[in-house]
Amino acid sequence: MTTELLSEWFFHKYGVDTRSVRFPGIISYVTPPGGGTTDYAVDIYYYAVRGERFTCPIKAGTHMDMMYMPDALHAATMLMEADPSRLVHRNGFNIAAMSFDPEMIYKAIKKYKPEFEMVYDVDPLKQSIAESWPNMMDDSCARKEWDWEHKYNLDDMTKDMLEKLTKKLL
Repeated sequence: MTTELLSEWFFHKYGVDTRSVRFPGIISYVTPPGGGTTDYAVDIYYYAVRGERFTCPIKAGTHMDMMYMPDALHAATMLMEADPSRLVHRNGFNIAAMSFDPEMIYKAIKKYKPEFEMVYDVDPLKQSIAESWPNMMDDSCARKEWDWEHKYNLDDMTKDMLEKLTKKLL
């Protein structure tokens, strides 16, 4: 029995709704980065706002799936409010928003902070973890069953992150 069928059977037998979302790397200005593999994509904004050069631990060309926190909160709310009759998959839904590499985020920041500098010092452990991640998760079920759609792209997120962190840090 597949996971989807088992989940559907469990729902009909016991009335328990087990819907959930599987997030990509989350970018937020609220919580400082904690040193994880995707945290470079948060850390870089802190360095840019403070006017410091950023040393990137992930090599150029390494794409990872990311999402801005407002989109993550929006997705969780959307799924909880989704019409149960439309849900075919009652367990974890993949959701996606953006996939970018360090150069893309660096260039997005440079549009607003032209003096910003970035260099690379690749961390082999973080790089190996980054290479094991999907470039972009397939979120077609979420888009079909509960109309998931992200609102923020890289440029929108960059502008908002820089504005919010400037208010927070300076």
